[in-house]
Amino acid sequence: MFDTKVAILLLDDLPTWQKLNVTAFLATGIAGAAPEAMGEPYVDAAGRHYAKLLGQPMLVFAAQPRDLQRAHRLSGEHGLTCAAFVRAMFSTGHDAANREVFKAEPLDNPDLVGIAIRGPKKTVDKAIKGAKLHP
Repeated sequence: MFDTKVAILLLDDLPTWQKLNVTAFLATGIAGAAPEAMGEPYVDAAGRHYAKLLGQPMLVFAAQPRDLQRAHRLSGEHGLTCAAFVRAMFSTGHDAANREVFKAEPLDNPDLVGIAIRGPKKTVDKAIKGAKLHP
């Protein structure tokens, strides 16, 4: 039904609150980068309007560091839409500080705790190979 796939990979040993936090940030990154993937606004039976949601499923995977690094590397090699969250971002309190610590990460081995990617299904599947759906 969809030509593209969205996958969010989370470091498996994060505390639950961090997994939820990282998932929320990464999902907004994908939605912001792919406005064409957004569905229509929701309206309830009383006529109240709600925000648009992404018009396709996002699958969430439990990952090991090697899975995150692989997805990161392949997303760059294949031009996939990518949102990333590094461990140092947990110690900041706002977006500008997040960008500063993100930029300070080593290019070839950032301390990733989560990554979201969107692109052609087959390419995303290759990038997330080895990761398991989050329980």
